[in-house]
Amino acid sequence: MFGPIAVFYLMAFMALASIVAVAFVDASAIDHDVARGFDPSHDQGKDQPSGWAVLLHNRPLLVFAICCGLFHLANAAMLPLVSQKLSQIDVNLATPLTSACIVAAQLVMVPVAWLVGAKADVWGRKPLLLAGFIFLPLRGVLYVMSDNPYWLVGVQLLDGIGAGAFGALLPLVVKDLTRGTGRFNISLGAISTVFGLGAALSNGLAGLVVREAGYSAAFLTLAAIAAVAFVLLWLAVPETGDRVAQDQPEGAPAT
Repeated sequence: MFGPIAVFYLMAFMALASIVAVAFVDASAIDHDVARGFDPSHDQGKDQPSGWAVLLHNRPLLVFAICCGLFHLANAAMLPLVSQKLSQIDVNLATPLTSACIVAAQLVMVPVAWLVGAKADVWGRKPLLLAGFIFLPLRGVLYVMSDNPYWLVGVQLLDGIGAGAFGALLPLVVKDLTRGTGRFNISLGAISTVFGLGAALSNGLAGLVVREAGYSAAFLTLAAIAAVAFVLLWLAVPETGDRVAQDQPEGAPAT
C-alpha cells in the first residue's frame, strides 16, 4: 500500500517501542549473578565466574554451537531462494508472496514458541529441539517438488516451527549447560556469533550452487546440511533439562 520505504519507518517505530518496553522493566527485579549463570543459592558478591577453560572443555556446549551454526547455514538462504523463484514465476507477485511467506512463518512461530516455553520443563529440551530441527531438511526437500507460488508459501509455514522451537530453546539449553559457571552471557554470545557466521555463509553457498547447478540443487544442498545438524544434535547433544531437575531440591518446582 505504501511502498518499500514504509518498511524502514515501521522498523524504526518498532525499535523505539522496544526501548520503551525495556524501560518499564524493574532493574531491582533482576538478580545479575543468577542472570550470568550462577546457581540461585550463590553467595552474592563472593562467587567468581569459572575460568574460560571450563567453556572450552564443555563438549555438549561446543557440539551444540556446531549444530546451531549448521542450522543457520542451512536456514538463512532458504527464504531468499524462495523469493528469487517467486520473482521468476511472476515478478509482480514476488513482493506480496515473499511478504506472505514471512508473515505466515511468524504466525506459526508465535504459538510454537509459546508451546515450547510452556512444555520445555515437562517434555524436555531435546525432543522439542529435534522437532524444530527436523522441519528444516523437510522444507528443503519440499521446495523442489513444485514451483507453484502457493505451494512455496505453504512450505514456508514450516519455518515457523523450526524458528519458534529454536528461538525459545536456545537460551534455555545454554543456561542448562553453563549452570553454576557464571559464564552464561559470554556462552550465549559466542553461540550467537557461530550461528551468525553460519547465516552469513549460507547465502554465498546457496548462490554458488544455484549458479552451478540450479535452484533444486541449492535447496537439496541446504537440506543435506540441515540433516547433518539434526543427526549431530540427536547423537551428540544430551538432554540438558535433566541437569536442571538434578539441581532442584526434592519437592521444589522446576526453574
